[in-house]
Amino acid sequence: MIETLPTGSAKIIGYRLSGRLHDEDYRSFVPAVDAAVRAEGKVRFFLQFEDFHGWDLHAAWDDLCLGLKHYRDFDRIAMVGGRRWERWLATIWKPFTTAKVMYFDVSEVEAAWKWIGEG
Repeated sequence: MIETLPTGSAKIIGYRLSGRLHDEDYRSFVPAVDAAVRAEGKVRFFLQFEDFHGWDLHAAWDDLCLGLKHYRDFDRIAMVGGRRWERWLATIWKPFTTAKVMYFDVSEVEAAWKWIGEG
């Protein structure tokens, strides 16, 4: 499931990802990201993983397409999680974006919000 998080800024879009993601999750998520980029230009992306179990094959494709489409549209990406493989995702994403990508442990969620709002 992809749940919108309130950010207090149109330049920052935030989402909580939980469970296993499917194509249906991306049908509402992708248009919201597209709209934010159209309205604001470069945006910052806050992702919080909570009991996250990854993607099915179609959703993984959707995620790759989203990243390629918005390669230059993100200024910063903060990823918050609690598992080693979620930390690894931050490293994997770096070649697919021009954004600064930072991973934060779930215990550092406040630091992640601070970092995403700086500058």
